[in-house]
Amino acid sequence: MWFIKSQEEVLKELNVDSKSGLSEEEVAKRLEQYGMNKLKSKPKKSLFAIFLSQLKDMLIYVLLGAAAITIAIGEYSDAIIILLVVALNALIGVVQEHKAEKAVEALQKMTTPKSLVRRDGEIIEINSEEVVPGDIIILDAGRYIPADIRLTVTANLQIEESALTGESVPSNKDAELVISDPKTSLGDKTNMAFMSTLVTYGRGEGVVVATAMDTEIGKIAKILDDDRNEMTPLQKRLDELGRILGYLAIGICALIFVIALIQKRDIMEMFLTAISLAVAAIPEGLAAIVAIVLALGVTRMSKINAIVKKLPAVETLGSVNIICSDKTGTLTQNKMTVTLHYTYGLLSDIGQSSTNLTGTYDENELIKTLVLCSDATYENDQGTGDPTEIALIVLGTKYNMTKDGLNKEFKRLSEFPFDSDRKLMSTLNEDGEGYRVNTKGAIDNLLEKCTRALLDGKVVPLTEDIKEDYLRVTENMSNSALRVLGAAYKETSEVIDPEDMEEDLIIIGLVGMIDPPRLEVKDSIREAKNAGIRPIMITGDHKNTALAIAKELEIADSLDQSITGAEIDNMTDEEFTKHINQYRVFARVSPEHKVIIVRAFKAQGNIVSMTGDGVNDAPSLKYADIGVAMGITGTDVAKGASDMILTDDNFTTIVHAIEEGRNIYNNIKKAVIFLLSCNLGEVITIFISILLNWPVPLLATHLLWINLITDSLPAISLGVDPGDHDVMKHKPRNPKESFFARGAGIRAIIGGMLIGLLTLLAFYYGLWEHDYPLGEIIANLDNPQYAGALTYARTMAFVVLAASQLFYSLSMRSTTKSIFQVGLFKNKYLIGAIITGLLLQLLVISVPFLAKAFQVRNLSLKDWVLVIMFALVPLLVNEIIKIFMRAAERNKHVQF
Repeated sequence: MWFIKSQEEVLKELNVDSKSGLSEEEVAKRLEQYGMNKLKSKPKKSLFAIFLSQLKDMLIYVLLGAAAITIAIGEYSDAIIILLVVALNALIGVVQEHKAEKAVEALQKMTTPKSLVRRDGEIIEINSEEVVPGDIIILDAGRYIPADIRLTVTANLQIEESALTGESVPSNKDAELVISDPKTSLGDKTNMAFMSTLVTYGRGEGVVVATAMDTEIGKIAKILDDDRNEMTPLQKRLDELGRILGYLAIGICALIFVIALIQKRDIMEMFLTAISLAVAAIPEGLAAIVAIVLALGVTRMSKINAIVKKLPAVETLGSVNIICSDKTGTLTQNKMTVTLHYTYGLLSDIGQSSTNLTGTYDENELIKTLVLCSDATYENDQGTGDPTEIALIVLGTKYNMTKDGLNKEFKRLSEFPFDSDRKLMSTLNEDGEGYRVNTKGAIDNLLEKCTRALLDGKVVPLTEDIKEDYLRVTENMSNSALRVLGAAYKETSEVIDPEDMEEDLIIIGLVGMIDPPRLEVKDSIREAKNAGIRPIMITGDHKNTALAIAKELEIADSLDQSITGAEIDNMTDEEFTKHINQYRVFARVSPEHKVIIVRAFKAQGNIVSMTGDGVNDAPSLKYADIGVAMGITGTDVAKGASDMILTDDNFTTIVHAIEEGRNIYNNIKKAVIFLLSCNLGEVITIFISILLNWPVPLLATHLLWINLITDSLPAISLGVDPGDHDVMKHKPRNPKESFFARGAGIRAIIGGMLIGLLTLLAFYYGLWEHDYPLGEIIANLDNPQYAGALTYARTMAFVVLAASQLFYSLSMRSTTKSIFQVGLFKNKYLIGAIITGLLLQLLVISVPFLAKAFQVRNLSLKDWVLVIMFALVPLLVNEIIKIFMRAAERNKHVQF
């Protein structure tokens, strides 16, 4: 903890003299001891490694097991189809993840290429990678800090640290200060300078105390390199489903063998039947369909300015119930803006977009002094220099007093620069025939230098009443988290020395400024709260400033809902986690605190989204369930660590993305329940036929065709079903909620039973129609006289199974609304999928070489009508059930 030690102690511990620096010999030793000053990262994953990681899924294991068995029994075509499905699923995942995990590379790019160091008594410029602990670094305006430094000399030194701490305003540095509190937050370590931050004003020197991975930036790189990736809610549900289906397939196979032994059937034949049943139980296309639906969701989200880097993140958005947002640049505009100015007796509120303003004489004098006493520049909506001064120049522009115009009219002759002791800055400008001193700074210090006041265009003595009035207004502004600056002037007939400028001044007034909230954020936060989502502000800024913004945005309404990083440090992890839900604002926090906060929220069962744009946000973006980076103002580091990037930096886009995520999950659920209903129908068909000692109504080829072709098209179409606009009127889904919750399991069972029983009925009818001796079905299996009848009956079963599933998909679009209420033709993809599925079915039966491969034959017109009627029954029954459900829902509302 270098910041709690004096300069002398630090220099002694690092064995260096600040006047001469390290010798080249000592540098070589330390370079060998500490290594190069650059961030390290673990080896990048190859494309093949990413491909293999996509296969770590229970459902994929089950499919690979099925493929292995089909190869073992010589069904190579079936095995190839299953393996193609697995490969397709993995490839979709690889494409999405290939460009991810760039965070550490971006951190490496941020480090500055050159540094000024003192070695062997001389100042030289070196590559920053060659800096070692103990090096004496020379700092001046515009130079990046190459490592973590304990400052030894500061002259009005200001360092912009917003990317690391989240503060909008550059931090004033003081080398002489020794901090006593070891728990001081990063933003308050004023005797330190940190790697990759920028010197904006003044000059200084310091001794390097940490390089590479030991720096604060290095600590962030370590966190980002941590490869702990938790499963998303969807991945957990699919993994659970894969296990259930895997165990079910094994259980069915075992049961079939038991039945085979009891019925004294041929063991090899029953083994093939068991494989058919296992194929029927597993929706082979599910993994690929979910991946395709997510990929299509990613494409849709890119159109609303949200780029999703990892497929499962789309669905996780739908479960989000907490949005943790960084304040600076995310909720606010990351530019200081003057919102109030005050001259004696007159307080004026300035709108953010106001232009061509006119002021009183006193107001014009106030603005003129503030602009002339500023070093920043502002042209074409771009400012350079201190953010506070840029705000003052923008204020002048609003009153048509531009920096260039005033500088030409009132030429600056000399200045008395700002320093942290006086907290004032003064300039001497030509003014007509004479000269004018313009001074700005902290109001307390300024009033001590003033003897007179400007009042309605007249200079009057500065009384205690006027002083108290200025101090009262200052206090009110400060309580509203505004940064207050006072302005004073005096006229002189001759050029005076800087030391004489700040005497006998005339107070004009003061201004209050703040980094204002983004204009659109308030409505977005209100919409999020209505959707059951809790917005949380996390910032490195001061508590009062953060709370003022939070109150304005309706994130928080009392001081009790805010906490600082130092207060978090004084609590145990258990205590903090227990009370985490009562806080809405976290101020003066470090990157480590942000991770602790995200983890505490997650420990309470929340699904957490973290938004941010700075380097300091990267670790928490990584640890959150959904990390959201800003695309325009966001650093490459934040983008690399995130799951989603907003291309318009608009908080509103997050809310739209959450709505999209909820609809995508609902669509995936529809597809999953639909597929499971279909597969259950297949299992019932085969299992009951075995129990009844019938021939198997469907061959393994039929089942694979239906599972991979006929089912898949409607399932994908359900996956892109137009979203329900009312989805944001409900609370977030419980991430532990099963796919089968809210009656979905019952619907799947009813649908599956209807499909299965009607397929059996069609098979039975096909045998009966061809005078197959129903009482002796098994005995006549090898009788060539009845081979045609069996093929015909199987064809009828095949068509009913496929067509009933296609029609049933229409009913899956809503759990309560009828197919007409949701709009029969609103999902054109689904209508197209049903028509395509029926045409493909007709093709398989009609084209001779296909019919031979599938062991089917063409049907008569009468039987086509019959199978279509059978196929419509599950759809009609489900629509009738919905009528009763809507009636029950209405009665429930009437009672309330």
